[in-house]
Amino acid sequence: MSRVEGLRANSSQFTLEGEPFLILGGSIHYFRVPRAYWEDRLLKMKACGLNTLTTYVPWNLHEPERGTFNFQDQLDLMAYVSLAAEMGLWVILRPGPYICAEWDLGGLPSWLLRDKGMQLRTTYPGFVDAVNLYFDKLVSVIKPLMFEEGGPIIAVQVENEYGSYAKDEKYMPFIRNCLQSRGIKELLLTSDNWEGLRYAGMDGVLKTINLQRLSFGAIQHLADMQPQKPLMVMEYWSGWFDVWGEHHHVFHAEDMLAVVSEILERGVSINLYMFHGGTNFGFMNGGMDFGTYKPQVTSYDYDAPISEAGDCTLKYQLLRNLLSQYHSEPLPVEPTPQERKAYDPVAVQQHLSLWDSLHFTKPHRSERPVSMENLPVNNNSGQSYGYTLYETTITSGGTLNSRNNIRDRALVFVDRQCVGCLDYKTHELTLPDGQGEKTLSLLVENCGRVNYGKALDEQCKGIVGDILLNHTPLTGFNIFCLDMKPDFMKRLMTSGQWKSDFKSPFVPGFFQARLYVEGPPRDTFIRLPGWGKGVVFVNGQNLGRHRCIGPQLFLYLPGPWLRTGENQIIVFEEQKVDDKILFAENPDHGRTIDVYKLPFCTLL
Repeated sequence: MSRVEGLRANSSQFTLEGEPFLILGGSIHYFRVPRAYWEDRLLKMKACGLNTLTTYVPWNLHEPERGTFNFQDQLDLMAYVSLAAEMGLWVILRPGPYICAEWDLGGLPSWLLRDKGMQLRTTYPGFVDAVNLYFDKLVSVIKPLMFEEGGPIIAVQVENEYGSYAKDEKYMPFIRNCLQSRGIKELLLTSDNWEGLRYAGMDGVLKTINLQRLSFGAIQHLADMQPQKPLMVMEYWSGWFDVWGEHHHVFHAEDMLAVVSEILERGVSINLYMFHGGTNFGFMNGGMDFGTYKPQVTSYDYDAPISEAGDCTLKYQLLRNLLSQYHSEPLPVEPTPQERKAYDPVAVQQHLSLWDSLHFTKPHRSERPVSMENLPVNNNSGQSYGYTLYETTITSGGTLNSRNNIRDRALVFVDRQCVGCLDYKTHELTLPDGQGEKTLSLLVENCGRVNYGKALDEQCKGIVGDILLNHTPLTGFNIFCLDMKPDFMKRLMTSGQWKSDFKSPFVPGFFQARLYVEGPPRDTFIRLPGWGKGVVFVNGQNLGRHRCIGPQLFLYLPGPWLRTGENQIIVFEEQKVDDKILFAENPDHGRTIDVYKLPFCTLL
């Protein structure tokens, strides 16, 4: 079915199919929500009075190894966009290639970093070639979903907040051409925060703004830049994200509603980022680095109108009341809430030392340390996520100096006894003296690549340069890739070395428990008081990282990832263990801070 006229920006108001159209949008990322819940979240969006879904597209998940594409199951973008159409929602697609999103490397695949000269987000030939191959595949998936083809996609965003990066004036025209030359004819947009709007625009591409407060006349500034064009807040930040060791960000519902009301009263289109945040499952969280590296937490609750677990919050109710005024018909009824359950605690039954798991991965021999991205694994796409173990032989103690080459955090062992930790704050450690040869091991965790700012090209992880012992570079390494992918976890389960003796459980190691579910599985939250830091797997699904420093003191476990009967839980733990795993009906976000009390510049 072909249509006549899609979204147009030819006057001070958007038109769609020739009629005035106010975009009432919300962001929900399919890759952060279990597929079984896509329909529930989109029904809640429709019931709130929104008319448009926006979503990013994460290149790193869709092309995990160079030339290997995945648009299936949890990553079935076509199914997600088609479902939105069934719900009567329009779609604005934000395909990147860079998406920011508080997502590892802003959604760029880490194998790009194998090229030592790589310049991400520029017209550097190595980046251009990779983008072209990816867009060949991506556009073949999304083109049938365009408005012109009878689909729901009414606009496509060109890259993301490039004005804040702006390293190459030819880059944005290149990305625009990547879309148009492959047959994308819908309205093209850019989005930038206040500082990024200074960057020159492109003909035929509408600028939009990202903000949380209506300060500095931001919307009027946008109007002055584009006279007689419709105005849109592409990202109205409904909350904010969290980093480990700091407070959980909240944005009070009444404060948010006041700004949304004013935006709509001015006739300005809006997209709530996020409408539903979801979860950074696995190792997908990003990081910040504005002088100090800060990895983000697993939860992407964002204090959004729909919570991480799908609850309609007070923000949702207030928004629904407001948005109902922009509809002539009554809004649909809200879907009933998902049931949750606090399962009884389960006891840890077996444990397996990390050292006893190493025979499930083949070591790589190298004279000097090699970053995880440059390891000869995953069809020569390198290691993207997880941990990397570096082992060498030493013959004395003394001062171990990382020269700040640890990315991001290393537990240090001598003959498999932990002697300390190296990270971006701690660069030196004293190793104990002793006679004879000893094994020095460094278990290095990629805590999440930076997703925003000028440091994108410097995001190799593992050990990225020489480590010195008494001023002499260490050599002769065995390097183990511990990305903890499903095939590794399956092999782990076949090991005959799991132990049931808990007199001296060895960390780091894997700890196994079984949860028995009677009746239909329900959503729950895993809690690990008494544990330290690590990763949790349930029935092979990586739920994400846990860390006792908070603010996040839980992990969301979706009911569809459980099964009636027996369920396997494995905790990879680095520091300290308890003998049980707890469950809760509600999350504990820890200490909170109001984003309105933060300096404005911290939200840019």
